Amino acid sequence: MASVDLAERSPLAGWLRGSLSFLRRKLPLSVAFGFLWLAAMIVIALFAGYLRPYDITAMDLTSRLSGPGTLKHWLGTDELGRDVLSRLIQSIRVSLIIAFSATVLSAVFGTALGFAAARFRGLTEHLVLALADFQAALPFLIMSLAVLAFFGSSMVLLVCLMGFYGWERYARIARGLAISAGAQGYAAAVVQLGATPARVYLRHILPNVASTLIVSMTLTFPEIILMESGLSFLGLGVQPPETSLGNMVGFGREYLTRAPWIMLAPAAVIMLTTLSISLVGDWLRDKLDPTVR
Repeated sequence: MASVDLAERSPLAGWLRGSLSFLRRKLPLSVAFGFLWLAAMIVIALFAGYLRPYDITAMDLTSRLSGPGTLKHWLGTDELGRDVLSRLIQSIRVSLIIAFSATVLSAVFGTALGFAAARFRGLTEHLVLALADFQAALPFLIMSLAVLAFFGSSMVLLVCLMGFYGWERYARIARGLAISAGAQGYAAAVVQLGATPARVYLRHILPNVASTLIVSMTLTFPEIILMESGLSFLGLGVQPPETSLGNMVGFGREYLTRAPWIMLAPAAVIMLTTLSISLVGDWLRDKLDPTVR
């Protein structure tokens, strides 16, 4: 009883109870689950090197295709005796790094082009909109397969290629919002005070349109995760000895009947992560949209 009382009085237990109570009061259950899952994924990605029980290339040939639930291998082993849990933790880190870097790259590139179109108008605006139409009509998966097959796969190339996905959305959104904001009084006032165009867009217009762009990022993020998973599944994404969620699914499909845990574990993480981001993104869209308040 004393140990139970001590645990209940501990600061960590109190913080956890308070956090869960706050989430239950302030958020719908599905959104609270999304926040908790994403927080867990971020922690795993940040501390993957400390959380992995084994190296991702360490092989235990005496335990090949061992099922989950053993003391040595909680999620079982693959065809080479590698620990599935260790590879899953590393895969979460790699997939999230790729998705986050590509999402930021796409948002920055698209927003810059959108602001340029709103600032210069005329030929620049027509050129940006034409590029956006071309990108929207381009079969991105086929183009990605062609580029990776021709140049070979590397982490830098994969991030740059994924960052090229979806930039036209940010360009259109940023252009429309910048034109609307430029017609309002606060933008005209700072121009009359002598502010440079760069200061107007970066210090005044961007903060006012950032909420819409952030919501767009939460919608693009899961799409990039699925795109990277699909490329890795086809063997053109992350290459061994490195691993990613799609890479694990691709290798595990050959053992689906004999060792389904090899594929089901990363597939479940992909599904829950993309679902959580979508739930949180929908909630943010409703909260940040002034028309639904």
